[in-house]
Amino acid sequence: QNMTNLTAVSVFILQGFSAIPELQLLSTAAFLLIYIAAVLGNISIVAAVTLDASLHTPMYFFLKNLSLVDICSISTTLPRAMMAATVGSGEISLPACASQLFAFVCFGSVECFLITSMAYDRCLAIYRPLLYRAAMSPQTCVSLVVVAWGSGLVYSTFHTANTFSLPFCGPNVIDHFFCDIPPVMHLVCASADAHEATGFAVSGCVIMSCFTLTILSYVRILATVVQIRSAAGRGKAFSTCSSHLATVLLFYGTGSCAYMQPTTHYSLLQGRLAAVFYSVLTPSLNPLIYSLRNKDMKKALQKL
Repeated sequence: QNMTNLTAVSVFILQGFSAIPELQLLSTAAFLLIYIAAVLGNISIVAAVTLDASLHTPMYFFLKNLSLVDICSISTTLPRAMMAATVGSGEISLPACASQLFAFVCFGSVECFLITSMAYDRCLAIYRPLLYRAAMSPQTCVSLVVVAWGSGLVYSTFHTANTFSLPFCGPNVIDHFFCDIPPVMHLVCASADAHEATGFAVSGCVIMSCFTLTILSYVRILATVVQIRSAAGRGKAFSTCSSHLATVLLFYGTGSCAYMQPTTHYSLLQGRLAAVFYSVLTPSLNPLIYSLRNKDMKKALQKL
């Protein structure tokens, strides 16, 4: 095959939220409101946890980090897409596209690792309340967050290299509003099967490990809660987990819709819709989940 006379792609064009101009404008306005709400919501949580001494506990330390990741994650995708829709040009250079993919995958995986640490934290608090203080020392919490960030960086370095080491030479229109793995892989002009299989295997191992650990923590929690005699005690134990459980369901629910289908059967519209839920709604709803369900957080936010 004459690969030599095919020019390598140096610029991609992001399709945006929709191929229909009127819809593009409408969705940009809606996303702008969602973006402002998400950033303000998450900044409020970071501020409340930092300033309120009663929230200086492991659970809220992880929540603060989760909010920081959410701000970064939604800022990786939406501002650029909204700018492109307003200006009317979705051009993005190959290095910019690679760095956007790197950042998005990094923040997504850090969120996954943090959610797992939070499940472990809730499990210890309920299953081993007497050992909890010693086990979840500030040093332990900081190390868990550092490990989450370190693993996220390694994981996204792998995915970025795995995606962009392939040749791009033909169509350069990415049918999406940001550079994500499936729509970028769609444009490769060689067989991407091996790379895709490797990416799928690595993602599968990492995500299934996190998911399994989270589920195991919750099995432990449930087994403990069931043994609590008083209804009030059961309610109190479960209320500390319900916010986190909602975050777990939101994260894995939207994530599996977005990424469980292989590229060959990848429906671009379905992929784009799922990505909106995954990349936009998860960061926006996390602060809501925590401020609605949680008395301490409500108090701290009112004070703020």
